[in-house]
Amino acid sequence: QVQLVESGGGLVQPGGPLGLSCEASGFIFRLYAMPWTRQAPGKERELVAAISNTGDSTNYADSVKGRFTVSRDNAKKMVYLQMNNLKPDDTAVYYCNASLGRITYWGQGTQVTVSS
Repeated sequence: QVQLVESGGGLVQPGGPLGLSCEASGFIFRLYAMPWTRQAPGKERELVAAISNTGDSTNYADSVKGRFTVSRDNAKKMVYLQMNNLKPDDTAVYYCNASLGRITYWGQGTQVTVSS
């Protein structure tokens, strides 16, 4: 059974940091690229960051470049999203995903709220 379980969401003040984690199971983790996506109320889901299966390549949405960092540990089957200098516009449900060709798995999401 495929599972992607996110953790680490919560309420943070503008300018603050927050780290998200995603634990994967039920598939061959090291073969899959791992994107993070987010969806804010009333908006479409958007790609935030992604990391290749080996971890050698990453890419980021322009809106988060320089503030967010994606990383992974294939031995632990974990992927991480470190978010710094958070802004109110970063408020959304954040989803961990696994992608290989036409296959995409989704986590249940974790809420991140940036507010004073």
